[in-house]
Amino acid sequence: MKLSGAIEKLDVEKSTLAGSSFVDVNFSGARFDDVNMSGWSATNVNLSGLSVENANLSGARITDVNLAGARLSKVNLMGVSIEGCRMDGVTVDGVPIADLLAAYKAAKEAANG
Repeated sequence: MKLSGAIEKLDVEKSTLAGSSFVDVNFSGARFDDVNMSGWSATNVNLSGLSVENANLSGARITDVNLAGARLSKVNLMGVSIEGCRMDGVTVDGVPIADLLAAYKAAKEAANG
């Protein structure tokens, strides 16, 4: 099945869209609830203003993404690797990440020194 053109409102319930492809589609204002998006891939996608709650992102790979101004709250970051990221102004529980890294470096040097 192929849909093309302007569709004002489409309600899809209890359906399988596995293997579907969405190209040059405007999902602004769309709502997804109880949706299995495992294996989902997104490239060149505008997710500004996105709200994600009660989601499983285990095994996710997030690369070259702008999270400026994002707020992560009550997030399980166990085993997360952060590499080559711009961290200006980042805070963890209100403490600037630069201060946390400086304290870690000082403690490590003291332990080795």
